[in-house]
Amino acid sequence: MSKKIICFVNQKGGVGKTTLAFNTAHALQKLGKNVLCLDLDPQANLSMLVNKNYSSDNESLFQLLINSVKELKALHRSLLISEVLHRGVVDLIPSSQDLSGFELTVSAVQFPRPLILKRFLENSGLIDRYDYIIIDCPPTLGLLVVNALCASDGVIIPFKADDFSLQGVKHFYQVLEDIKDMGLGISPEVISHIPNLYDHRRKSENESLDLIKNFISSENKNVSLGFSNRSGILKSVNAKKSVFEFESNEFKPIREEFLSMGKTIEEWANG
Repeated sequence: MSKKIICFVNQKGGVGKTTLAFNTAHALQKLGKNVLCLDLDPQANLSMLVNKNYSSDNESLFQLLINSVKELKALHRSLLISEVLHRGVVDLIPSSQDLSGFELTVSAVQFPRPLILKRFLENSGLIDRYDYIIIDCPPTLGLLVVNALCASDGVIIPFKADDFSLQGVKHFYQVLEDIKDMGLGISPEVISHIPNLYDHRRKSENESLDLIKNFISSENKNVSLGFSNRSGILKSVNAKKSVFEFESNEFKPIREEFLSMGKTIEEWANG
């Protein structure tokens, strides 16, 4: 299997993107894979889930990215990846508030700014050290997300079944077209769309989901079944644990659902 980079993207917040990225990373680890999480969101929610001792004062991905750009030499600081990397069940390169200034910091750079993350990952040797790199993106479609898309082989799109999500999915596909038009390389393949926090009892959500499915099917992409155990996911987030750290039968269905997602990713990676 070739090494794969996968980003979780949605310009809308509150869709469970970080939680899905976190548990999917643990599912892949349960399947015997070596996994690195990159937190590209200045809110650093993934960093707080993966590293329970996370502190925003620690060194982060931002400085590693800045150090990788020769034109920003005046901003370089001596920093090794090993000083930033948090080792655990899944490894982590954490985020910080500094990432919110990434776009402004690199605004005058001549090197293609959407390729900064891609070049960093290629030159750092991280791709060779992990089976999967999971990137959690901020809830925007700005430069950080474009960097993630340009660096990734695949993308997973969590969404809520509402009108806003339909617009968000449409905007996402437009960004993919823009990347192609800019000649920045091959766009990532959409692995799956995941309806999250979905309540089938609500008529409005069923109608919105149907509209989103119709649009996605026109793009020849698939929609997963989503995740049913809403309370289990919320409990795991509040405890800052993956669903695999709970042994009770209550969590068995959601563990199996995430393992199924991991196997879907494996099939895609090996296809």
